[in-house]
Amino acid sequence: MSRVKTLQSLFKRYRRPGDIVFAWVLLIVAVFLLSQLFEQTAYKSGGKLFSQPRFWPAASLSLMALFAALHLLGSMLSERIDGRWAEVWVWVSSLEYAIWFVVYAAIVPITGYLPSTVVFAVLLALRAGYRSRMALSAAALSALGIVLIFKTLLQVKLPAGQVYEYLPDGIRQIMLTYF
Repeated sequence: MSRVKTLQSLFKRYRRPGDIVFAWVLLIVAVFLLSQLFEQTAYKSGGKLFSQPRFWPAASLSLMALFAALHLLGSMLSERIDGRWAEVWVWVSSLEYAIWFVVYAAIVPITGYLPSTVVFAVLLALRAGYRSRMALSAAALSALGIVLIFKTLLQVKLPAGQVYEYLPDGIRQIMLTYF
């Protein structure tokens, strides 16, 4: 058995089923960003080329478009791989967690950091498939620990919940300060 590798084996590319979709999306994004370059960046007359505010964005986006086009060309010339849309669905389904975060960030100013964090930790544990009382308790206790570390120990300034306004004076001050 020979340990010598040929150039072809060294540069053989492992392809994922969704690479052609990825190449198209990357090329479209790069071309769109290039189309916005003149509106979003400035040109200073008399300045050196490399110090122009437009130069480095233009260089990076041009290279991004070039490499995306080369990736697309390579994907189109290669044999077709089954499972393309299953792979794309995995990418799209991962956006669910970004939506969870956006909803969480929108809820915190209304319900407060402590209740929001505990509820979302438990909901995400349920979403991940944990159903036991111990797992859900661990999620809630972890959320409580996170709140205590951030608000009490590190004194991170986070928005107070509007529901805290309905608490009695003494408890409201404690909740606003520590939770």
